[in-house]
Amino acid sequence: MCHNTEELWQIIRFLRNNILPLRKFKRKTMGRNVIEFDRVGKQYVLGTFGTGTLSHDLNRWWARVRGKEDPYLKVGEVNDRTKKGDSRFVWALKDVSFNVEQGDVVGIIGKNGAGKSTLLKILSRVTSPTVGTIKVKGRIASLLEVGTGFHPEMTGRENIYMNGSIMGMTKAEINRKLDEIVDFAGVEKYLDTPVKRYSSGMIVRLGFAIAAHLEPEILVVDEVLAVGDAEFQKKAIGKMHDVANGEGRTVLFVSHNMAAVKSLCKNGIVMKNGGIEYIGDIESSVARYLKNDEQLSEKKIIDHIKWVKPTLQIENIYINGTDNAESVIKSDQLSMEVCIKGTSLEAFTTDLMLVFNNKEGMPLATFAPGHYYGNIMKLPAGDFTIRKTIELPKILSRGFLHVDLMMHHPMVEYQVKAPGCAVLEVQGFQSGFGSAINQSDNGLLGFDEIEK
Repeated sequence: MCHNTEELWQIIRFLRNNILPLRKFKRKTMGRNVIEFDRVGKQYVLGTFGTGTLSHDLNRWWARVRGKEDPYLKVGEVNDRTKKGDSRFVWALKDVSFNVEQGDVVGIIGKNGAGKSTLLKILSRVTSPTVGTIKVKGRIASLLEVGTGFHPEMTGRENIYMNGSIMGMTKAEINRKLDEIVDFAGVEKYLDTPVKRYSSGMIVRLGFAIAAHLEPEILVVDEVLAVGDAEFQKKAIGKMHDVANGEGRTVLFVSHNMAAVKSLCKNGIVMKNGGIEYIGDIESSVARYLKNDEQLSEKKIIDHIKWVKPTLQIENIYINGTDNAESVIKSDQLSMEVCIKGTSLEAFTTDLMLVFNNKEGMPLATFAPGHYYGNIMKLPAGDFTIRKTIELPKILSRGFLHVDLMMHHPMVEYQVKAPGCAVLEVQGFQSGFGSAINQSDNGLLGFDEIEK
């Protein structure tokens, strides 16, 4: 811990004299662009440091001495965490190129493992790229994870001065902002307590307050706001709005909260398996990300059965006229058929139930005539076919419906469970006077059966 002010300022003077000059290198003219990524890649070797063998390390060193390309950059797999690979060389980022203009607010979205945090760490100089170049114009304040840039033995006050100095602020500038930072973070009572005794929420509050208030040209925020409470998240989003819109500074924001991304950002970058899949305005970027997220890894509905009663064997399942796990409900479609074919070793009583959920798993509608009316089927042993025609509302919201399918004897037993077995892309009701209503704006109710 720094025991006196003079010791703290000795540290600050050292950082200013030795760290800051590294940031002040000449850059080519970038126009309005404040960030330029040019074919940036980051490769890791799984499980070991170096390449894993002495001969590989020597080959890599000899290539570097001769000014040649690293021979092991030519190998490696795409960073798909869902599949087991054959190579120990993995590209966390590969061939990433994009520009960000001054004052732009960019949302970077994608699944876990897509490369979002790696990209921000390279931008913030936490790690360096394996290949490619990055040009940055202006000071960067980064909040990448809980406690970023904090010394645990130093107090909150000392960490404010140290972080501000690293970003190039003078002592007078930090003094002017100190009260505002402390008030925003809500840690006044603990300001002179070592940060190691802060809760994770308090650390995030203070870290964000420092990053947002010390006037960086570029603010980089990873998914750390999820640690804070609802009140702080609201304050943080509001502050980022002010930073971007009122003060004209650039913000890069990573989050899995699509509502926050859409409310804050103007443009979006969709990442997948270490690469950039799409760049565009935030509405189309979020739509692209959600569309990709709806796609199922297995193509057949039957592949998603998680449990079947031992006396049953399911041969195939059809929803909306297909056994594929993905299908489209057209804008003028008023009914949908569900068909299950199989074999039973014994007579049984059953009914079909479907639950239609949104992306977050919240039920939007159900189809369960056994629960509604007590309509159940008594089927003999042997081959069986269950066929139900579901009546769809005349006005249906546009969006995606995730289908959970069950065969059950209501209130007695389940015979088949197939959660998330299909995704239905609903085109939505469309008239000549307007646009289809989005699912997020208008929920769905129950579905009824059409008796034949």
